[in-house]
Amino acid sequence: MEDRRKLMEEQDKRIKERMGKIKHKIAVISGKGGVGKSTVTVNLAMAFAMKGYSVGILDADVHGPSVPKMLGLKGRRLQVSEKGEILPVLGPMNIKVVSMDFLLPADEAPVVWRGPLKMSAIRQLLGEVDWGELDYLLIDLPPGTGDEPLSIAQLLPDMDGVIIVTIPSEVSEQVVKKSVKFAELLKMRIIGIVENMSYLSCPKCGERIEVFNGGAGKRIAKSFGIPLLGEIPMDPKIAKEADSGMPFVVDFSSKTAKAFEEIVSRIEKALGG
Repeated sequence: MEDRRKLMEEQDKRIKERMGKIKHKIAVISGKGGVGKSTVTVNLAMAFAMKGYSVGILDADVHGPSVPKMLGLKGRRLQVSEKGEILPVLGPMNIKVVSMDFLLPADEAPVVWRGPLKMSAIRQLLGEVDWGELDYLLIDLPPGTGDEPLSIAQLLPDMDGVIIVTIPSEVSEQVVKKSVKFAELLKMRIIGIVENMSYLSCPKCGERIEVFNGGAGKRIAKSFGIPLLGEIPMDPKIAKEADSGMPFVVDFSSKTAKAFEEIVSRIEKALGG
């Protein structure tokens, strides 16, 4: 028991040292799955990198990691330096990526872990990875308010805050409110809300078409007095590009990519650059 306590204290010390080299740490969360949280994370990371920032992504979704696929890194493996430090995989624009997917067997076997084991894994990824100096570390968390989000909140008390992703549906709106309450309960700053799949832009005339029950992001933001960072329109190319491993945001000629650019600018302003 005493040995375990000492080990955790040493891990906490390493986490503090590692994270002290990172200027901004942001968690991306959602109340439910299927809202495009990982897509938002990856494209925000690319948008930051394209502005000249050094960026890292921690894919903390133990059971369903998807960031490597979206960045064209599927099948890669984490390496260990001569000093015994875990080295991130370098993705597009030199984004440093760490994911459970880099540690899983190639046969797509499911991860069947209880809470304590997941907490231990996240501790190791934060404390034993040589992230180096970064401007932004984006942490992609699984949906809900379970073990992984709680672990990150406890291990990174100096985190800048969270970005909450939703879609324009009543079900998502109700569940996302729980994420807001979760962040408030743990005293995590809510940087803002991103409404994904907000509307459809007509390819012929450019008219905004409200496919779902629009305005969920605005209603939540107004209800809780938190910023709405942006509304990302639906675009079939997003899924296609994600499957091919090329983040959509590299095409700044589209309304969707420009929406990401505007969201990044608002995050910069909120965090002071």
